[in-house]
Amino acid sequence: MAFVATRPAPTRVRPLSDARWFVATVAGLLATLLSAAGSWIPSLWGDEAASLMSAQRSLPSLASMLGHVDAVHGAYYLGLHVWVHLFGTSPFVLRFPSAVAVGLTTAAVVVLIWRLDGRRMAIVAGAVCMILPRVTYMGEEARSFAFSAAAAAWLTVLLVEILHRREVGRRWWFAYGAILAVGTYVFLYVALFVLVHAIILATVRVRRATLIGWAAAVAGAAVAALPLGVVGLLEHHQISYLTQTDQASFQILFSSLWFSSWWVAAAAWALMLAAVCIPWWMRTRAGVRNSWMVTGTTPTPIAVGVAWLVVPTGVLVAAHTVIPDFTARYVSFCAPAAAILVAYGLRTLFTLRAWAGIAAGAVLLALIVPVYVGQRTPYAKNDSDWAELSAVIGAHAHPGDGVIFDEGARPSRRPRLAMHTYPAGFTGLVDVTLEVPFQQNYTWHDTAYTVDQADSRDRLAGIERVWLIEYAETPATPDSWGLVPLEREGFVQTGLRIATHSELVIELER
Repeated sequence: MAFVATRPAPTRVRPLSDARWFVATVAGLLATLLSAAGSWIPSLWGDEAASLMSAQRSLPSLASMLGHVDAVHGAYYLGLHVWVHLFGTSPFVLRFPSAVAVGLTTAAVVVLIWRLDGRRMAIVAGAVCMILPRVTYMGEEARSFAFSAAAAAWLTVLLVEILHRREVGRRWWFAYGAILAVGTYVFLYVALFVLVHAIILATVRVRRATLIGWAAAVAGAAVAALPLGVVGLLEHHQISYLTQTDQASFQILFSSLWFSSWWVAAAAWALMLAAVCIPWWMRTRAGVRNSWMVTGTTPTPIAVGVAWLVVPTGVLVAAHTVIPDFTARYVSFCAPAAAILVAYGLRTLFTLRAWAGIAAGAVLLALIVPVYVGQRTPYAKNDSDWAELSAVIGAHAHPGDGVIFDEGARPSRRPRLAMHTYPAGFTGLVDVTLEVPFQQNYTWHDTAYTVDQADSRDRLAGIERVWLIEYAETPATPDSWGLVPLEREGFVQTGLRIATHSELVIELER
């Protein structure tokens, strides 16, 4: 990093043109439509159930819950609370804000690259961003990841714009600090972009006043976000389950972070390496100084993309060896950086041989299309089948029947969540084992009795037919959590057993 102590000569700053905003808006709308299309098809799954049920709480109930769990998601839940009370809770409505956030992310990529490298590459980068599998996935999921990407992208746009202008008023740094603080409240790891931007600043010539302004904005954001950091640390046990599986395996790091499939990952990584390595090799071979990391007062797109992609991912993966802090979705906000580097890989090939760049783009698109379609199938979200389960119960059960859910599965996979995500099929049924409804609970989900505990409280009195729903990790291995105690209480199987994708429904009568 070089400091310029003297006041530079006045420079004419190229304004953000109407064309840039028009193209960015169109790209954002297309990205929103692409992510929203078919978003109602996959069944909601455990994390989305947590979002929905938290949003449905009253504000005092939500505040009480956040004092015990999920404080790091509180800002998202609060926004979703307003949204669902205005527009309802259908899967499409629930997921649509994320599609809008993807549109904002794509628009930011267009604005960023247009500022750094002009219109053509801005359009290419925006196009890659809107179709990247991680982007289209988070755009159809009712979680905060798409919003974290939007915050990171616009924060980076703002930094680059400040560097380009050289001299800015305090309002620019206030806006930077505000986006950083709000982004951190939306998703805690957005705070890592302080490191990303520090690396970017290290690649350019920076005036001392600019560095002081940046440091002040970061300090202000840190003070504002400190309460969330403290609460997040206290609630860190919530993600201790991440130690149960290898979240940083080669397969996850290679394909699951942003690309979903091995074939897409292979093509994308090849293009990203081409973007970085081929120009470097060509300049070295020609005896030209390799300067893609230092070009004066404005960073290069490659420098921005590499810092954005590598720094948050590297920090989280390294820290994961000590504490459980990483899973693939946590670096969703790095997907725009992957898109930028892929776009420059395509340009590198196109520069060498036009047909090579066109062919690579066509192959990449052909590989991504099946992934996109697969994301919009009924069981695409963690094999959840709650929409199907609700339909089965609705078609066979009658008002006054009892329903008992397998409570032995992990909370995010419990069949009980089908009643909250797709309630229509359970209308009029008696929830036999319910102990504490989620609205009155300190955690995000219901608390339930065992069958024996429920029976000791006369919860089965007057009920002649029960629908037992057991979780089945595979069709051949359903749980048997509630079957034995029900049979002990005089219930017998009628012979009606319906296997859904991830559950087994058993009818019992007495």
